[in-house]
Amino acid sequence: MAKKAATKKAAPKKAAKKVATKKAVKKVAKKAARKPNAAFMAALTLSPALAAVVGSKPLPRTQIIKKIWEYIKKNKLQDSKNRRMINADEKLKVLFDGKKQISMFELAKVVNNNVK
Repeated sequence: MAKKAATKKAAPKKAAKKVATKKAVKKVAKKAARKPNAAFMAALTLSPALAAVVGSKPLPRTQIIKKIWEYIKKNKLQDSKNRRMINADEKLKVLFDGKKQISMFELAKVVNNNVK
């Protein structure tokens, strides 16, 4: 019986070592810098409607979204009651296919339809 008691005590120590190694692996993983995806960094050709809002030179998708948000905030086009909705002015109405308002989640679809 003494041998069984000794094996039970040894098991928690092994489990503790496994947990410690998992924590060490997580720390190493967090320190590694993430590389940006090349697809997001590729310059895209803009449609004339999108170029009227963000400029005419080719931009990466991330910069297009950033510039659209700058335009929206500069012109105070975010809905005051429901901040997820974007109200369209004359330039954005062309981008939004004639809609007066879209949600911010539809913005990626709008960009996708207006780039090559």
